[in-house]
Amino acid sequence: MTARIDSAAQLVEAFDNRRRDDPVPNALLAADTKLTLEHLRRLVGTEAQAHRTELVAYGTMLSRFPNRPAADLYLQLGRLVYDASPKLEACARSLGLDRDASPLWPSDRETYAFNSTVSWVAAQGSQAATGMSSYADMTGYYAGCAEVVDRVRSSGLKVPDEFVAYYDDQTPEELCRLALEVVQDGLDHGDDPDEALLAARLLDQSVGDFWRAAAAA
Repeated sequence: MTARIDSAAQLVEAFDNRRRDDPVPNALLAADTKLTLEHLRRLVGTEAQAHRTELVAYGTMLSRFPNRPAADLYLQLGRLVYDASPKLEACARSLGLDRDASPLWPSDRETYAFNSTVSWVAAQGSQAATGMSSYADMTGYYAGCAEVVDRVRSSGLKVPDEFVAYYDDQTPEELCRLALEVVQDGLDHGDDPDEALLAARLLDQSVGDFWRAAAAA
């Protein structure tokens, strides 16, 4: 019989084990993918779709779980996305994208997979599920962005400074720790650890779709 998970640390261990046993690839880093500016444009376009959804999702989470530490997490995540938007717009302009002319681009299913998952977690997930999915998002997305920037540099592809300024960023460790505080608080109040683990895994896989959308150039 599997021992019941009753701590955020145990959930992270279980999640990391799934990542190790069944890793979610970053399609932009595939050996047969030669990065081009079109890949980067699609990455920025996909990111723009996610920003719109994330702001709504974090507001929904805040309305459902308005107490600390959960409220602190959702407010900080929303602020992170809000403050990043001008930098993303500058990145888009530097790559020749006109978001007003193409507001729903890219149009592939994978572009919207992350949006679907984060919306589902926001509307139906427990507090622990929102915390674990946020942890999965931050630890997967930021590491993937750093690897993409490293690949761009090693490939010799000439990219605008605005692209590097946006994507060459570190995982927000304090926010990750706060997310796990939210998880632990949820578990302490009876949240289902299996649901939280499922939410994290689905979010992780949707980040994989995020990379696939960009790599479809």
